[in-house]
Amino acid sequence: MNTNAVKRQRDGIPMPLWLQGAFESAQMFVISALIVAIPLAATWFAGGFEQKDGAVVARLAGQIWLLGHGVPLNLTLGSGPSSASVETGTFSLLPLGLLMVPFFLSWRAGRRLARASYTDQLWQPLLSAAIVYGAAGMATAFVCSDPGFNAPLLAATFIPVIPAGAGLIVGARLEAGSWSRLIGMSASDWIEKTSQDQRWAGSYAWTVLRSGFIAAMSALALSALMLAINLMARWADIVAVYQALRPGAIGGSALTISQLAFMPNLAIWTLAWAGGDGFQLGVGSTVSPLGTSVAPVPPIPILAALPTGTLTWGFAALLIPVIAGTLAGWWFVRAGENHFDEWLSQKTSLRWLSLPGSTIFLGAVTGTVAAGFAWVLFWLSQGSAGVGRLTEVGPDPFTAALWVGAEIGIGVMLGSLLGPWLEGEREGLHMLRRREDVAE
Repeated sequence: MNTNAVKRQRDGIPMPLWLQGAFESAQMFVISALIVAIPLAATWFAGGFEQKDGAVVARLAGQIWLLGHGVPLNLTLGSGPSSASVETGTFSLLPLGLLMVPFFLSWRAGRRLARASYTDQLWQPLLSAAIVYGAAGMATAFVCSDPGFNAPLLAATFIPVIPAGAGLIVGARLEAGSWSRLIGMSASDWIEKTSQDQRWAGSYAWTVLRSGFIAAMSALALSALMLAINLMARWADIVAVYQALRPGAIGGSALTISQLAFMPNLAIWTLAWAGGDGFQLGVGSTVSPLGTSVAPVPPIPILAALPTGTLTWGFAALLIPVIAGTLAGWWFVRAGENHFDEWLSQKTSLRWLSLPGSTIFLGAVTGTVAAGFAWVLFWLSQGSAGVGRLTEVGPDPFTAALWVGAEIGIGVMLGSLLGPWLEGEREGLHMLRRREDVAE
């Protein structure tokens, strides 16, 4: 039997695989729709909507479901009787917190489908799940569209499959334990056919890729921590906006949930702010460490925590990507895959030349990788919030990623230089403790 095509033991509901995939997909759709519909229904029953027709609220729930999957909504707003007063635009600001719902639901479904399938049959439930989810998105767009808000049917069919499909694949991969058990192909067999130099180059590139990911995620985590501290410091201002709106208990809960859906966006915008480029809250506005210049913003409580005026110590936030890069550089040293430095040392015996060369190269490639991950985050978090000034909301993906990548690259160089010294200190302490144990 070919070891590259090891089959998984089937363990699941006794039904055809394609039907189980469709069932899992339908379950994902229903649960994600209920998560959106229940808060809206509670607000409607409490009298929080001017519209008394429940069908209007149901259409709104479907539109929010589509928006939470990344489907842009076309807006048509009329402020007068003539066609000249009609404004059109697109709402494409993706609430990343809501996007996590279908991703984690499909993650869970992917694990179950992997347990129920053989290796060479897993494509059947995954394909049927994707088809059913795409059909659900198309049906939602068709039913929930109205003259003011509508979603393109083609986009509503294929875009929701992206987060759902990603979750299915990740969940199946985690359940399988390896790609070879998932798809029947082993990377180790391919690696064995390569030369030693190719293996070293591959190990170096893979370690750089992981180091760049660690740097980007560390910078995002530190930015989220700074955002949380700022929210606590400005909590009185946020509460004041709540009190001015007087939304009531249920309305306030719905307002809070809607803000939580955009909390990952705010964390990413904080990373862009910490990088130095900042972000926009409307055309012509700037929010950066050097100062904030925005026109009046909508009465959303969380926006009361925006930094105002000229910030004396705002430039200190630039240290966040540098610190993240330093951690990534230290991790790279600990991984022990700096084969480019070894190769450069073989080419020249001048250590004062090979060390700076390999360090600068490491900072450049890792900073570029981290900038790529940051670009994806910035691109996902920005968008248009409708018409008028709010057509540009969030960071500029290219310039913000360029700033963050450059600062992370500087940190990676510092971390790679400090790493051997820090590891040496750890080894020295470990040896000292061992000698003390022997002496005792």
